[in-house]
Amino acid sequence: MTTSPRVPDSLHAAPKSDIEISQAAALKPVISIARERLGIPDEYVLPYGHHKAKISLDYIASLKNRPDGKMILVTAISPTPAGEGKTTTTIGLNDALNHIGKKSLICIREPSLGPCFGQKGGATGGGYAQVAPMEDINLHFTGDFHAIGAANNLLAALIDNHIYWGNELGIDVRRIAWRRSVDMNDRALRHIVQSLGGAGNGYPREDGFDITVASEVMAIFCLAENFADLQRRLGNIIVGQTRARRNVRASELQAAGAMSALLKDALMPNLVQTLENNPALVHGGPFANIAHGCNSVIATKAALKMADYVVLEAGFGADLGAEKFFDIKCRKAGLRPDCAVIVATVRALKMHGGVAKEDLKAENIDALRRGFSNLDRHISNVKKFGVPVVVCVNRFSSDTENEMDALRALVAERGVACVLSDHWASGGAGAADLAREVVRTIDTTPAQFKLLYPDAMPLADKIRTVAREIYGAADIAVDAAAAKKLAEFEKDGFGHLPVCIAKTQYSFSTDPSLRGAPSGHTIPVREVRLSAGAEFIVAVCGDILTMPGLPRVPAANAISVTADGRITGLF
Repeated sequence: MTTSPRVPDSLHAAPKSDIEISQAAALKPVISIARERLGIPDEYVLPYGHHKAKISLDYIASLKNRPDGKMILVTAISPTPAGEGKTTTTIGLNDALNHIGKKSLICIREPSLGPCFGQKGGATGGGYAQVAPMEDINLHFTGDFHAIGAANNLLAALIDNHIYWGNELGIDVRRIAWRRSVDMNDRALRHIVQSLGGAGNGYPREDGFDITVASEVMAIFCLAENFADLQRRLGNIIVGQTRARRNVRASELQAAGAMSALLKDALMPNLVQTLENNPALVHGGPFANIAHGCNSVIATKAALKMADYVVLEAGFGADLGAEKFFDIKCRKAGLRPDCAVIVATVRALKMHGGVAKEDLKAENIDALRRGFSNLDRHISNVKKFGVPVVVCVNRFSSDTENEMDALRALVAERGVACVLSDHWASGGAGAADLAREVVRTIDTTPAQFKLLYPDAMPLADKIRTVAREIYGAADIAVDAAAAKKLAEFEKDGFGHLPVCIAKTQYSFSTDPSLRGAPSGHTIPVREVRLSAGAEFIVAVCGDILTMPGLPRVPAANAISVTADGRITGLF
């Protein structure tokens, strides 16, 4: 395997936006990427154009007797407007591992249209550490999210249709739990009244929409092991209750088969490439602040059979993405991570230390030391799972040597390696030191992976454990209605499920303005939802919304298409 970078010199001629860098890249046909880099025969690769493809599940099933590669999770400090670069680091580390002669494969999530047109932007990396074609992946890609939304809304239609035609199951229209979904930030759809206009349109009732990435179908899609498991989980969805409080499942509406049919092609992992022509699997996309924040189990397990190292990411900071990756995905799929990389920037740590965004370019070691409390807690949290940690400092041009020295010293006091990385500007070559340190850590410090809480722990105690151990909270405050539901869930046999905390990503607390590492606060649990098909309980904490809204000036305002069909303004 070559050890020279694959980024063409011509790409570095002048500073460009992410989309311009991606559009200038020399991509290879996806068929050749699959054949030459992963050994996948052509008949198992289903192309979507020249640079996107799906990998047949039949081929993935044929890999079951191969040994697994090493699993590297990339996570981050709590996000700030200063930027951290977690996805960029994930891609850069994967390119770097290939650059130093390792066979590495990346697994990341598909972007949602909501943040693409809202405020956060896309999720294909940045600079010279990107997966491509960037605009395709960030927009419609291979249609997976459309299929997931259609499956979700098919079930919603079947519920209302069943009620319209006599309601044989006796569903209480006041206790329908299933909501519709759309992959867009549309606050007007959070709470609606449906079926207006007369008896021919059904029974009027309150309803609402979640963004597709927060839907249970998305969670099921990403946790299912195969078609049979997918259909089983879809059938187990609880759509509501009767007046006698009996749970009604999607299987009773005979919905699971048709929903599975809509997801048949989507369930196959998507294969693309990085700018350095390294293979990448991009599949599934639940948010980590309102869902479980991990790419699909199918893609992850396939990658572990096809490469010696697999680099994954989990959404937002380690308190959300990493915790859910460990306690939900690894628990359910039997996965055991070998190393975790926590991404930080000097800029973001100074912001956690109280510096305003417009003042971040000025050297401020005192603020850096104060903000280090955020990184320190994330390091401590990941270690609680028995996973070795490497800190990656994503470099910005404004970082000073004094600040870097101070940060290295702080991290060293925690017994953790700290590596400066420049993959945004230099691709895989810029993260070579990080790759070597990750390999060294895996070779010398075997993981002793463990979960944060046992299955048998009561649901409220599971939420309390996460709040105390991960968020630094003193306790939780469970709304009376939520406490009653938790008791019902346990009575109905769901007490063994893990919990998925929906809360702001910006703070360890539920107050997004509290940066750093706040302690002693209370986590308010205002609502709990049963995801019986996904097999976890969602605890909605604070003011978090499962249907975001667009900002005052949405990113959509800057996106356009040129006369020759090139998309501009996407980031």
